[in-house]
Amino acid sequence: MQAIILAAGMGKRLKELTKDNTKCMVAVNGETLIKRALRQLDGLGLKQIVLVVGYKGEKLTSYVNTLQCRTPIVYVDNPIYDKTNNIYSLYLAKDYLLEDDTLLLESDLILEDGILERMVDNTAPNLVLATKYESWMDGTVVTIDENGDIIRFLDKKQFQFCHTNTYYKTVNIYKFSKTFSQSHYVPFLEAYSKALGNNEYYEQVLKVIALLDNPGLKAMVLKKEKWYEIDDVQDLDIAETLFEPDGAKRFDRFNSRYGGYWRYPGMLDYCYLVNPYYPSPKMVEEMQASFDVLLRQYPSGQQVNNLLAANYYGLRREQVMVGNGAAELIKALVENTQGTIGMVSPSFDEYRNRAKPEQLSIFTPDTKDFSYSADDLISFFGDKHLSMLLLINPDNPSGNFIPTSEVLRVAAWCKEREILFVLDESFSDFADTREPATLLDQAILKQYDNLVVIKSISKSFGVPGIRLGVLASTNTDVLTMIGKEVSIWNINSFGEFFMQIWGKYRSSYAQALVSLKETRKNLSKSLESVGWLRVIPSEANYLMCELKEGMSSHDLAVHLLEKHNILIKDLSTKRGIAPRQCIRLAVRDEEDNATLIKALEEYDVR
Repeated sequence: MQAIILAAGMGKRLKELTKDNTKCMVAVNGETLIKRALRQLDGLGLKQIVLVVGYKGEKLTSYVNTLQCRTPIVYVDNPIYDKTNNIYSLYLAKDYLLEDDTLLLESDLILEDGILERMVDNTAPNLVLATKYESWMDGTVVTIDENGDIIRFLDKKQFQFCHTNTYYKTVNIYKFSKTFSQSHYVPFLEAYSKALGNNEYYEQVLKVIALLDNPGLKAMVLKKEKWYEIDDVQDLDIAETLFEPDGAKRFDRFNSRYGGYWRYPGMLDYCYLVNPYYPSPKMVEEMQASFDVLLRQYPSGQQVNNLLAANYYGLRREQVMVGNGAAELIKALVENTQGTIGMVSPSFDEYRNRAKPEQLSIFTPDTKDFSYSADDLISFFGDKHLSMLLLINPDNPSGNFIPTSEVLRVAAWCKEREILFVLDESFSDFADTREPATLLDQAILKQYDNLVVIKSISKSFGVPGIRLGVLASTNTDVLTMIGKEVSIWNINSFGEFFMQIWGKYRSSYAQALVSLKETRKNLSKSLESVGWLRVIPSEANYLMCELKEGMSSHDLAVHLLEKHNILIKDLSTKRGIAPRQCIRLAVRDEEDNATLIKALEEYDVR
């Protein structure tokens, strides 16, 4: 068996990185793509490696010759690489296809070790390496039958997004038998090139073959194995995160992204906190039906969006401001506050990060569970001269919850002292209480003009992608200031439409909350069975856990990411928690939670 690597392209989308180098000489975490590919191929006992070069061909050839590859390397030059596509590069190497069984791969791929070996060992003579289609993928797509046979290669006209759950993306690695190349591929390649020219892709030949004949192409479908195709700088950034060899650095890379994990297939995100049971399928369907209109039309301005939010919560428009996520509202509020700001620690750091250090007066509860009460707040801040007191209820990350009647005592205490009381209720809907867990009430807001309530719609309603947050108050000074800080079109059309229709789905939202609370109870019980974890009671959609003495929460987080593709929140360096070793786990659905528990139970605590 031999390998053919197509490496003639210019890689224009990588811009400066390929100005003086070929695409395959771009390094991922210090190792070039071609060096990694040759290292993986070199251990397969191949007869030879045929490398088709073009752009910067001499430079690539010289570089490869320094790598001391044990497998003989044969070079094929494509002199018109800038006028042709990869079908011509393969055409130039067609005689080699006729001589031996062949692994065919492109040079802009990065693969987990062992994948190529599996292809060689696979008994099927003709293989297409494939993976389940994901929304971020581009390129050749195939369909596969129940026996693993390739049914067809789809072109762009045949591709339908409504059927993507049945599609597979080719990884651009193939295994062709000598017989298949002689009887099918090379004759069709020659005919296709003669008829349609050389500015095409070699996969088109496979499409024609599959259409006209049953060539016996099998799919080898990747599951959890890592791979990536690098076409631009974003791809490179993602690949460097995926293939970072140091587990701790890889964990840090993921945390620094602050989301976007849909680009990483199979990852279970227990770090970011959203409602797993909402929105309902029917609501999603309604939004999808309006996608074209929402995409093409401007959203309404502040006044309309404020009205939509106010209407849902039974408030007046002039009492409400809608933000691009709660984060936009937090930034505007805190950065425009003068004087001392009272906060709890540990808590959500976005508030703390937006304040000047000299402004802060921090209360840190001295309790086993990081719990505190209204009396604790009043007692600690009683002799402090505050401009603002901030309370997140339930708190993040502890899940500590103060009952509404007690929160009102804090509001009254603040009013008496002319302190602006900011209550963040982003997780209050998840509280399992008999009395309402919210102060988003017109009568309450009217009574306490020193009260500002903030709520993250993104979290409680499970729609972080459309970025929605709400601020409510009767304090005209605060509302006027926030209105000046946010832009008139701070909410996109999808967020506006969500608020337009969310009232129709109150019952499904209520059911989602019931499901979440039940799942939280089940998850808490399962976590308690893990002997080295202590679960801290929570009224939010997450659970904080403390590890037994001597264990490292950072080591656990790195392990879960490396071995199980599970991302959790390591709290070991969080202000107010360190040096205690704690983690925070979002509540996901029962199936995902079972996967998490299994991974935790298998963890070696020695």
